[in-house]
Amino acid sequence: MQSYVQRHRVLLLHLSFWCVYFSFFLYQISSSRRGQETELGKTFLNAVVQVVFVMAIAYLNYFYLLPRFLASKRSGRYLLEFSVPFALLITLHVHAKRYLIDGYSHREGYFYSERFIVQLVLGTLFIVIFVGLLRFVEEWFELEARKKAVENEKLTAELNFLKAQINPHFLFNTLNNLYYLAYTQSSNTTEVIAKLSGMMRYMIYDSNHPQVLLSKEIEYMQNYISLERLRLNNQIPIRFEVCGNPQEVRVVPLIFITFLENAFKHGVSNNQPGAWVTILIRLVGKECLYTVENSKISSANPVAEGKSGIGLQNVQRRLELSYPGQYQLLVEDCPDRYAVHLNLTLC
Repeated sequence: MQSYVQRHRVLLLHLSFWCVYFSFFLYQISSSRRGQETELGKTFLNAVVQVVFVMAIAYLNYFYLLPRFLASKRSGRYLLEFSVPFALLITLHVHAKRYLIDGYSHREGYFYSERFIVQLVLGTLFIVIFVGLLRFVEEWFELEARKKAVENEKLTAELNFLKAQINPHFLFNTLNNLYYLAYTQSSNTTEVIAKLSGMMRYMIYDSNHPQVLLSKEIEYMQNYISLERLRLNNQIPIRFEVCGNPQEVRVVPLIFITFLENAFKHGVSNNQPGAWVTILIRLVGKECLYTVENSKISSANPVAEGKSGIGLQNVQRRLELSYPGQYQLLVEDCPDRYAVHLNLTLC
């Protein structure tokens, strides 16, 4: 029902206006003849004639004269083009009224007076101007709708671009891990490739949807953590805890992974004593609290440290586009640890 109203709102607006106008004019005729014998059929026909003539000049202006004026911006030509059909239709309207009311018998003196003609002209002009203004209002709404559509398209394109940047970012980090495993001739290299294949399947197919089940996102994160465990030879304590039912809520895909990647990239090393990573996902109704904490180590690669903010800028922009007003992001940068707390309202 709502979609039908949205699609035909202009037509319904015009129909509503003319129904109100017809009802008002019918009531006005009935009120003016109180105490006199009133023929219902003639009264109804009088109201119909009134509406038909006013609609004729109003929509001649609405569909033909006004668009020509807006295109040419020549007011003199517009007034001339409007005046001729307006005068013709008013003349016809006057004669139709006189014939309908008393058959030109001059029993109803008001309809043969100048006052009647002036009131008819002014009343018709008022309706013509009002209907013409409706066109400007409709065009303004259409312009706003087009602007909103363009903005949505731009935001969607930006969101897709930011999302596409995750793939090379993830591949870059994973290839570094594979390089390290191959360089050390680790027996886990084939297992890493198999897990990487599963993760790529998620990124290619599932992440193309606007939202996925949180359980799938968690499975993707678990595969990533498994890769890191293999790379680190299980020497670093990694705690991953999920509280709540991730099967009941959906999330924008690949929104959590950047924080997790940064925790491993800048927080742990296989030769750093005391390094650790903790990941917690807690669900309370539609609220999701995502926490990633890691130990801090000195960066052996200043260039890589300088580039670490690219992924964070990406995910912050995605949060702004995907969860406007529905997220809180808190970052704790302490001397011995780094923590990210993300609170999302999911659906």
